Amino acid sequence: MTATRTLQGRILTADGWMRGTLEFDQRVRALHPGADADDGGDETLILPGFIDLHVHGGDGVDIMQGGDAARTVARAHARHGTTAMLGTTMTAHEDDIVRALEGLAPAIAERAPGMARMLGVHLEGPYISIERLGAQPPLVVEATLEQVRRLHALAPIRVLTLAPEIGEHRALIPQLAALGIRVQLGHSAGGYEDGVAALEAGAAGFTHLFNGMTGVDHYHPGIATAALAHAEYAELIPDLKHVHPGAIRTALRAIPRLYCVTDATAATGMPDGEYALGSQRVFKCLGCVRLAAGSLAGSALTMDQALRNLVSLGLDVADASNRLSRYPADYLGLSDRGRVQAGAHADLVVLDARLQVRQVFVEGDEIPLP
Repeated sequence: MTATRTLQGRILTADGWMRGTLEFDQRVRALHPGADADDGGDETLILPGFIDLHVHGGDGVDIMQGGDAARTVARAHARHGTTAMLGTTMTAHEDDIVRALEGLAPAIAERAPGMARMLGVHLEGPYISIERLGAQPPLVVEATLEQVRRLHALAPIRVLTLAPEIGEHRALIPQLAALGIRVQLGHSAGGYEDGVAALEAGAAGFTHLFNGMTGVDHYHPGIATAALAHAEYAELIPDLKHVHPGAIRTALRAIPRLYCVTDATAATGMPDGEYALGSQRVFKCLGCVRLAAGSLAGSALTMDQALRNLVSLGLDVADASNRLSRYPADYLGLSDRGRVQAGAHADLVVLDARLQVRQVFVEGDEIPLP
């Protein structure tokens, strides 16, 4: 049983900023207002913990390795304020995906000390377009309900990426949604009409918006245009390398609940060098992760840096926080995460005035920091 603790500072509650005291054990028990939240000062900032719905790796290991890799990844990202996450797979042969899910299952079932809460799986492949692989290997297949059910039985799939223009994918979307899976459009060579039709069929979001999809050509609009015109939710990588700041600002104006992910790889938290990304080798250099040919291959981003990047683009801290915590929680239908309010899980990140992480709590347990 977690003992009752308190934190004091400027708290971003579900209703806005409040200066005061937060009382919590595994869950938030009470909020006690103090001085007016608009007063000056540079005291501690207390935000809801970050929720990352697209994570491939960290601390030198990759989710596709199976075994204890998921626990290592969840510990690595918890140190940067991520309190809940989805372990994300790569396009691969089914037996390799099975190995990854078998490794994820125990980490999802039980959160070990020092870990972020592993909420489930983001199945990013293999149901994607051979024309828009990005950093995925060319092992694509058309999705079937039977295969997805087999994989879903191994570990809960919360998000699934597919290219809507392929085969029977559009017809499959409502059946996947009925399983409780959020279907996202990504790694797609489809056009605007394909994106709109998939949304009408029940697709819920877009995978790393702008990357791995057709774009915003005004004569031949693509999947990204469908997102900007119609989406309520989409994920975006705010490392300022995958997407130009101008395009990020465009998406922020167009998509009400645009939320941010890291797409982090094994290279996250590690020095420059060579790492695994599924079956492929990638190289970290100067803050980027790339294939040998030079194209971007996931990122080395952490969610605390994502917050700082968003603020550098002009977002206030509350807006940036919503896009790292509240909106991804809402996307998954979680009303007790991603916000600081009585009864919610005590998933908290404590920052100083420079937005550097000072403390992290996952369900009330303090995460050891370096």
